[in-house]
Amino acid sequence: MPVVSRREFLLGAAAGTALAARELRGNPLGMPIGCQTYPVRNMIAKDFPGTIKQLAEAGFQTIELCSPVGYADSGFAGLAKYKGAELRRMLGDLGVKCESSHFDIKELRENLPGRIAWAVDLGLTQMMVPSLDGPRNPTLDDVKRAADEYNKMGEQSAKAGIQQGLHNEGFELSMVGGKRTYDLLLEMLDPKVVKFQFQVSTISRGYDAAEYFTKYPGRFVSMHVQDWSAVTRKTMAVGQGTLDWRRIFTAAKTGGLKNYFVEMNLDLMRASVPFLRQMQV
Repeated sequence: MPVVSRREFLLGAAAGTALAARELRGNPLGMPIGCQTYPVRNMIAKDFPGTIKQLAEAGFQTIELCSPVGYADSGFAGLAKYKGAELRRMLGDLGVKCESSHFDIKELRENLPGRIAWAVDLGLTQMMVPSLDGPRNPTLDDVKRAADEYNKMGEQSAKAGIQQGLHNEGFELSMVGGKRTYDLLLEMLDPKVVKFQFQVSTISRGYDAAEYFTKYPGRFVSMHVQDWSAVTRKTMAVGQGTLDWRRIFTAAKTGGLKNYFVEMNLDLMRASVPFLRQMQV
């Protein structure tokens, strides 16, 4: 084995650090490229470490998990056998970081302190809720009740250093008196303790990510990323559809994003990485 001088070692280390820095700067907003694990839930149910290894090899530097309690029937039940700290070490050994996870609102209603404790143990900074699960055709009072409940959850989470964040799924995409429930929630939820995670694919329902990021500065902490073709009306790999990603990520600065997670089937997620690696905003 050849002997490497200290000077050669330091030069090599510096080059490696510079390369890593260039790669990170090439990512949108200088953020690590992340992905949601829900699309690979069936793989996770069979082989969690092997699946995470595949995601890391595909170029994902961060992942967003789903709670083994709220998502037990979706392939994540096996994660319950690990303590939060064990899971944190495992992910680190596999080469990814995890600071966010989805939690079902029902599990937070039943045991918020326990779920916060698990999140802290895992090293999370964000607890994301997919939906507040209100009625399909809510009244204004329904929305107020949901907002009041989630504000209280946000307050308790903030005391532990955890940011609660609301996604936009079924209930949030409903209407009340001609107004979007999502917009009402943005008015009713306390910006000090509750942020939002935007589902970009809701463009198919008329919800424009850049418009929301610009209209509500500082209210968004994250987004789920999918491209979309206005021609075929199908989900596409990022950079292969018709969405203006420079516009979206530029607006995301105003929105307050801390991270983003690609969320599509594994092939489309893999195909999204090269575009995100070279994109600068």
